[in-house]
Amino acid sequence: MATQIGRLNTLRIVKEKDFGVYLDADQLGEILLPKRYVPKGATIDDDVDVFVYLDSDDKLIATTDFPKAQVGEFAALTAIAVNQVGAFFDWGLPKDLLVPFSQQKTRVEEGETHLLFIYLDNITNRIVATTKVDALLNREAAPYRVGDKVSIIIGDKTNIGFKCVIDNRFWGVLFFEDAFRQLRKGEKTTGFIKQLREDGKIDLSLQEVGYKKVRNILDDILDYLDAQGGESPLTDKASPEAIYAVFKVSKATYKKALGALYKEKKILLTKEKITKI
Repeated sequence: MATQIGRLNTLRIVKEKDFGVYLDADQLGEILLPKRYVPKGATIDDDVDVFVYLDSDDKLIATTDFPKAQVGEFAALTAIAVNQVGAFFDWGLPKDLLVPFSQQKTRVEEGETHLLFIYLDNITNRIVATTKVDALLNREAAPYRVGDKVSIIIGDKTNIGFKCVIDNRFWGVLFFEDAFRQLRKGEKTTGFIKQLREDGKIDLSLQEVGYKKVRNILDDILDYLDAQGGESPLTDKASPEAIYAVFKVSKATYKKALGALYKEKKILLTKEKITKI
């Protein structure tokens, strides 16, 4: 496989020098991995996982430090400097990530957090990013079904919920009613397809949809009760935060699960506690 700039690569050590090792980067030739990044004990013919990019002198270099996102991915990053070229974002490497003015949907100010798409400039081989992400999403028909598990990135907060990037391909919406825990912009998490609308919009949930999400935690509740000696004060009156801390589900789902266990006569339920039968 060809070595990719701006991506994680597994490359072979071919030379050792006092200042580091050189890696065989296929069509890109040999690339330096500076000494401070060389894994302990690594020697010629060993494979190492590295990130390849251009250093401050625009020379190809490898590192075993990995950025917050790679070429071809979305990420919410914070601008740490703005000059006559554009805005520079912290993405976890010594060389900051540039968003040129021409790639800014609105003028970026230092300290702001923006959702970016990272790409490789085919002319300069430089890794850059853009805040003009809308046109990069929803370019095909969504292949999902209700209940599908997906990877999401939390985007901007709106008056109805949170915009989210689904699998680096589609926009989705996570309504406030389905966001039962604190979320931060740029957070990567797992979501589920809640609804596919006729207009192409996608609704999301942080937990499995339908009764399946209830069935999946019934055993967890019984196991938790066993671990607590058969009793727990975590009733259906507990706070959403306390419930999520233990079971990672919403209060509504937890209440339905308790109701199911009560009907199955596996627990007793009072205002003060739940007791395993």
